[in-house]
Amino acid sequence: MTAAILLVLKLSIVALIFGIGLGSTPADFGYLWRRPALLFRSLLAMYVAVPLAALAAVKWLVLPIPVKTAILVLAISAGAPLLPKKLIRLGRESYVFSLVVTSSLLAVVTVPAWLLVLAPLFGRESAVEPGAVGLVIAQAFLAPLVLGMLLRWPLSRVAERLSDLILKAGSILLLVAGLSLLATHVRLLAEIGWLPLVSLAGLTAVALAIGHALGGPNPDDRTALAVVCGTRHVGIAMLAASAVPGPRTIALVLAYLVASAAVSIPYLRWRRRGADRRPAG
Repeated sequence: MTAAILLVLKLSIVALIFGIGLGSTPADFGYLWRRPALLFRSLLAMYVAVPLAALAAVKWLVLPIPVKTAILVLAISAGAPLLPKKLIRLGRESYVFSLVVTSSLLAVVTVPAWLLVLAPLFGRESAVEPGAVGLVIAQAFLAPLVLGMLLRWPLSRVAERLSDLILKAGSILLLVAGLSLLATHVRLLAEIGWLPLVSLAGLTAVALAIGHALGGPNPDDRTALAVVCGTRHVGIAMLAASAVPGPRTIALVLAYLVASAAVSIPYLRWRRRGADRRPAG
């Protein structure tokens, strides 16, 4: 049962990344790269600051190895969430799409690199093969992303509508698969207790703060980067976690969704209230 759910989960991720590629243009991808200061702050927050904060947390907190593994896997899974349309309402469209595409490309290198650095902390029972994870991420992210961007030109008349349709369908499929996996392993979640969930919520709060602080002077960019850092890229995390034997780490990754929502929703409401008070234009 778990294997079938994971297959559906991975297929939904491929569909979502293809939809992102189909809805992206070369200008969208180059937005960040034409703004080196914003690019540096974004990458620093996503790929350095959040993983280092998680590393410090697992060093200081007394947690079981599977819980530490889940925290570290989530922390290194930098990348925009697979719902860019929702993020667009929180920031500038070009910035959000550039962040989505750039992070999906860089994940092929950064996730295996972090896995290699953190491997001694996973323990023998949670051995991770960085090369294998890198290959899986390349197949699941890089290939559909490039294919989608290449097909945008011959499908230019319907590319945007088709992209929206694929993103909506893929998001629903991902949600159903994630909830099914969570329900399948709900007993494991009951066994781990409250401390891991509090730790995962704490990771979200720290990540939101890092993104907010490094987002720069533009309020919309701050909010978008905070959401990216706080939500992390659950799709990448699931692919990385699939290299860790046993279902517990995967269940913890999904439990993170619950814990992160409890922290992210109040932050988003606060930011939206601030946006409503700002004068138009």
